[in-house]
Amino acid sequence: MSDGHSGGGCPAEGVGARRAFLRRAAGMTCAAVAAPGGVEAYAAQRAPGTESGTESCGEPGPVGPVPFHGVHQAGIGTPQQTCAGFVAFDVLVARRGELIHLLRTITERARVLVRGVRPKDEEVAAEPRRQDALTITLGVGSSLFDHRFGLAARRPRRLTRMPAFADDSLDPRACHGDLSLQVCALHPDAVVHVLRDLARETDGMLRPRWRFDGFHNPPRPSGGSRTFIGFKDGIVNPDTDSAAEMNRLVWVGPSAGEPAWATGGCYQVIRKIEFRVEAWDRVPLAAQERMIGRRKGTGAPLDGRRESDLPDYTADPHGEVIPLDAHIRLANPRTPQTEDSLILRRSYSYDGGFHPNGRLDLGLIFCCYQQDVERQFATMQRRLEGEPMAEFVTPIGGGYFFALPGVRDASDWLGSGLLTP
Repeated sequence: MSDGHSGGGCPAEGVGARRAFLRRAAGMTCAAVAAPGGVEAYAAQRAPGTESGTESCGEPGPVGPVPFHGVHQAGIGTPQQTCAGFVAFDVLVARRGELIHLLRTITERARVLVRGVRPKDEEVAAEPRRQDALTITLGVGSSLFDHRFGLAARRPRRLTRMPAFADDSLDPRACHGDLSLQVCALHPDAVVHVLRDLARETDGMLRPRWRFDGFHNPPRPSGGSRTFIGFKDGIVNPDTDSAAEMNRLVWVGPSAGEPAWATGGCYQVIRKIEFRVEAWDRVPLAAQERMIGRRKGTGAPLDGRRESDLPDYTADPHGEVIPLDAHIRLANPRTPQTEDSLILRRSYSYDGGFHPNGRLDLGLIFCCYQQDVERQFATMQRRLEGEPMAEFVTPIGGGYFFALPGVRDASDWLGSGLLTP
């Protein structure tokens, strides 16, 4: 499935902020039902022995420590891990120097944690270790560029408050934020321990705004992972092994018209999308497949045989095989005008249990990365407005963020280019 400003809220400070963070961290679950430098710069970010997730997020993820230093942050082009936590924060500090201290602190803790060493809390029995393939990815929201820190002139050109699209039903309590934190790992406890560590180290400096936890279903029987509507997800992605393609579609480069400090970063979109699975399960299989544009069993487009086959819309101009309003056709029309609109997806399923009315709370934490959020995600989302699938899926939260450039070496820190001359 493909598918502002962090604002007010009570100013919880100090111990209250920390307790709020810890209460949310304690609720993590990931075991519920059941990717501009050259090639060398990008390769330095991949763990040895990993495979690309180019065609399917069901491919094996990284199997060892993921390098922390590089032109780009890890957790974007990195092969997808099985568990993820997405958290947005409001920044509580009021001065630029304090914001620098906060980002330095996050960087130093992330640098330590991704190496798989024991956290400071010696009573923690199950700490992140090297086999967790941990990545910690930090983004900034448009609200960070308000009056507080004097950063308005340095705001990325396309970074805005995420709008409500036509089929959205956004909960303001689950939208936007000053900072976004994506934590991905092979095990759910590793994600939780990162949040616990950062809660302690940033005590009184951050207030959690919302949190979405997700997990990556294994391929069944092979290929792409399936979501809770039963179809394979994320079949088509940019080739994360191609520096040329990543530079064209994902990474902000010197010629993108962005502030110089933004080079090496990219735009992040996070959307929590709820599925109405009970209604979906009553839809006949043939109708489901026409809404999606793919076979449920194989993942192949309706005019193909294999998951990896590309749909041929030129041979089907009237939508007799793949309907004109099928999800895959609207999301990616495959025209010369849309060839630069492909997004890099890193989505995860979620299971929230039951709603008070007894309805299952299942869905997708949609996450994507791109060079230009307006040209890519927003334009795609407007094409999807009113699609037949909209009757069964509802975006209810999330936000737009800018994933900061990478930390180049041991003396660098996340946001250094943004906050220093």
